[in-house]
Amino acid sequence: MRTIVITGASDGIGAAAARRLAGEGERVVLVGRSPEKTQALAAELGMPFHLADFAELDQVRRLADELLTAYPRIDVLANNAGGIFGPRHLTVDGFEQTFQVNHLAGFLLTNLLLDRLADSDASVIQTSSRAARMFSRFDITDLNAAKRYSGRIAYGNAKLANVLFTRELQHRAGDRGISAVAFHPGVVATQFAANVPGPFRWIYHNPLSKRVLTTTDEGGARLVFLADGAPRVDWAPGGYYESDRLTKSHPLTTDADLARELWDRSAEMVALAR
Repeated sequence: MRTIVITGASDGIGAAAARRLAGEGERVVLVGRSPEKTQALAAELGMPFHLADFAELDQVRRLADELLTAYPRIDVLANNAGGIFGPRHLTVDGFEQTFQVNHLAGFLLTNLLLDRLADSDASVIQTSSRAARMFSRFDITDLNAAKRYSGRIAYGNAKLANVLFTRELQHRAGDRGISAVAFHPGVVATQFAANVPGPFRWIYHNPLSKRVLTTTDEGGARLVFLADGAPRVDWAPGGYYESDRLTKSHPLTTDADLARELWDRSAEMVALAR
């Protein structure tokens, strides 16, 4: 029985993946922001849970301490928490909310767990998005989106950061036993973008959405494909996947210098020794 930690597990594809993996006999550690939803799923599956709001980095640090105390092995870490938001908002940590919730928090959590993950020969899975290719306007000098902001662009930038982080994590920790991968779960019919005005809300919440969008079960299955798969056999470490196939994301995601700079800037933002 492996130990699989899934963030953003209380709803959507995180919950769908958790149900599948629990059904396979794995120990699935649920991490969610909502106490009610997370506790309800934990009771349904008979699995442990932890609460953390990724808009507060101190909660991420507390979560890492809890995970290190509770689990001698972590075989899979799925950094699945994320979201798209409306007007530009700074968190209590002083960072643009989209960037922090989708990238910085997972970057911090992964690094705080890095030794445990390496000792476990773990897979680290990033839930990214095709939005990285379609909507990003990535500026490494403006990670807080102080110069220009839209919810759509901020989300695309954060999802691009997920892929850059995956590449650099593989570069830095691959020889320690870690295998990192990023994927697009599909345009999934969830509550995603429900509070965001504009095209994203229309795409996800128009009357035809449920007929044409990917179901949460299908999106969750794409996470399970990577969690169940053997690195270097079923999927390529450092790669980006859509529909369970290795594919290309935004051209910037192949820029090794950019990936390294994003890592260094992220480490500085979260006060992590580089």
